[in-house]
Amino acid sequence: MNTSDGWRPRRVPEARGRAARTPIDYAKVGRSSVRRRARGMTHSEAVAGLEAAEQQAHLDRRDESAADDGGRRAAELAEWQRVVQLLAATGGPYDPDADAVAQEDLAEDRRREEAEQQYRQEQQRVADRAEELARLGGAGRLDRSVPSQAGDEAARELLDENRDYRVAKVDAWLARSLADQSGHYADPASRTAAVGSLPVPVRAHAALLAALARTGAPVDGNLEFVGRLAQADPAATTALAAWLDNTAAVKGGTS
Repeated sequence: MNTSDGWRPRRVPEARGRAARTPIDYAKVGRSSVRRRARGMTHSEAVAGLEAAEQQAHLDRRDESAADDGGRRAAELAEWQRVVQLLAATGGPYDPDADAVAQEDLAEDRRREEAEQQYRQEQQRVADRAEELARLGGAGRLDRSVPSQAGDEAARELLDENRDYRVAKVDAWLARSLADQSGHYADPASRTAAVGSLPVPVRAHAALLAALARTGAPVDGNLEFVGRLAQADPAATTALAAWLDNTAAVKGGTS
């Protein structure tokens, strides 16, 4: 449901193509279960655990209702076999805290959780920035005094996904920043990256603004028509920018 100013309630969007929830890894659940049960076991006790798992696996093969367990039973059986082999070499008792394989699995879990947390934080940052730009645009305060930042392209895309009417204000502001090479776009690598992250009309808008500035024409006034041209025909707008640059280069060469 939209709020009165057109902005939808803040959310942390999911990445495209990414499931909303991480699917359960039943094999991992099975291995973790074995490690908990095997803690403190001697080699002979682990062998008994393996035999019980083998018997259960045999029963499961005869029971169709137990067949679809997501691979948990097979993973448990394989983990019992690994623990038995480990204890045959070390003598036991089994300690998951001293098991290099178990500890690497835990470390991988921590790395995955940290990556997911970073992802969520970044998505929240984008949502907050989109809300800020929408508010400034709606209030008529999105101008050169507001420097562009890394990630503004993603914030702009979020506004577009939400069909926020103020995205047009953000587009004009981004085009101006790109044309001026100011803020985030002072960095050449960021300007290059913008080619793949900003819509074609925004890039065409920026190209024409920059070309007009290079002719010496005043570009500080109301140039809303440039944005309208870019939206209507970005290819023609880009061609006009190139023509202006070529004309300026010819005049410069003959002067």
